[in-house]
Amino acid sequence: MKILLSDAFDPSLPERLKKFGTVTDDKSQVADCDVVLIRSKTKCTREYIDNAPKLKLIIRGGVGLDNVDLEYAKEKDITVHNTPAASSVAVAELAFAHMLAVPNRLVEAHNSMMAGKWEKKELKRTELMGKTLGLIGIGRIATELAVRAKAFGMTVIAYDKYVKSSDAASMKTLDEVLAQSDYLSLHVPLTDETRGMINKKTIASMKDGVVIINTGRGKCIVEEDVADALKSGKIGVYATDVWYSDPPDPSCPILKAPNVQLTPHIGASSKENLLRIGDIIVDILEDFTK
Repeated sequence: MKILLSDAFDPSLPERLKKFGTVTDDKSQVADCDVVLIRSKTKCTREYIDNAPKLKLIIRGGVGLDNVDLEYAKEKDITVHNTPAASSVAVAELAFAHMLAVPNRLVEAHNSMMAGKWEKKELKRTELMGKTLGLIGIGRIATELAVRAKAFGMTVIAYDKYVKSSDAASMKTLDEVLAQSDYLSLHVPLTDETRGMINKKTIASMKDGVVIINTGRGKCIVEEDVADALKSGKIGVYATDVWYSDPPDPSCPILKAPNVQLTPHIGASSKENLLRIGDIIVDILEDFTK
């Protein structure tokens, strides 16, 4: 069996996979590979699958599978797995880091200090305690975030079309979550239902100055509408780790908008998470080869 590591994984993984066969990171060899390991960068489209006639298994190290043509993979009798349990803590911690950095003005404080300024009076802080965190989607990552938010004294509410109850949050309608949240965190996959769900209409129903954190999918927002709301102050801060593309197009309006806090899609890139992903990949391959 030949295994292609098409994206970046923990450096220890190739050695761990040798017991299953030949391991390569040379993408030009995809036509000879039985197994392809991907993360976010590689897109397993119809064309990609057609160029890999021996392919039997795709493993996505991460949560979402929107970079795999699942229908065509099924048609070609290719098994597809992901590793949803591995990334929960890593992504939740990044979302919470964004939440902590915003009211504590950490980015502004750092930048002003590096510029030789002492803005002790100018940089007024607020607290998370007593604020309401609204979660759109209440899966593994959002649940981990809810635990952290509650530990800081926040009220946590959530909307999820497919979840009726949760121990982590009080379930509300989407309209209620949008209207009541001081902080709004997105945790939904990209589907026809969620594409562009944060738009001019939904933003209008939010609190003035709402902070939006997005560690879900970049295309769940309409970038132009969010940028306009940042300029007007309707959105206080937009903190995001996810984009329409990796990296974003230089013309992306979020890059030019005020009051943003940006990271380059590093939510699932913790050392610990990459090791957990490797563990799950090994387990998947052991089951697959039995």
